Amino acid sequence: MKEVVAIIQMNKMEETKNALDVVGVPAFTAYKVMGRGKQRGLDIIYPSDLNEPRGGPVKFLPKRMISVVVEDEFVPAVVAVITKINRTGNIGDGRIFVIPIEESVRIRTGERGSEAVS
Repeated sequence: MKEVVAIIQMNKMEETKNALDVVGVPAFTAYKVMGRGKQRGLDIIYPSDLNEPRGGPVKFLPKRMISVVVEDEFVPAVVAVITKINRTGNIGDGRIFVIPIEESVRIRTGERGSEAVS
C-alpha cells in the first residue's frame, strides 16, 4: 500500500474530490494547510505566546493537503487524476508525494492491510 499526499490550490478541492470518486477512490483525508514555495506567499505575523519577538513576518499561502491510502496498483491512476485536475501550468499548482505504508488497521473491526482501507 501507498499513501499519496497532494498539496493543491484551495479552489481545486471540490473538483479533485469528485475526480477521485470517479476513479474509485471515494475516501481520503483533507486538511487546510499553509505553505510556501516559488510563489513566496503572503505576509503573516504570528503572535508570540511568551511576549517575545519572533522575528519578521513569515510568508505562507493557504493550500489544501489531501491524503489517500491505496493499493500499489491504484497509485498511477490517483497521481494522474490529481495531476490532471490541478495542473494549470502556473507556479503554485502543488506537489504530490507517494509514501509507502507499512501497515493499516481499522480500529472498529481490527481488520488489517487492504481490508482496513477499503
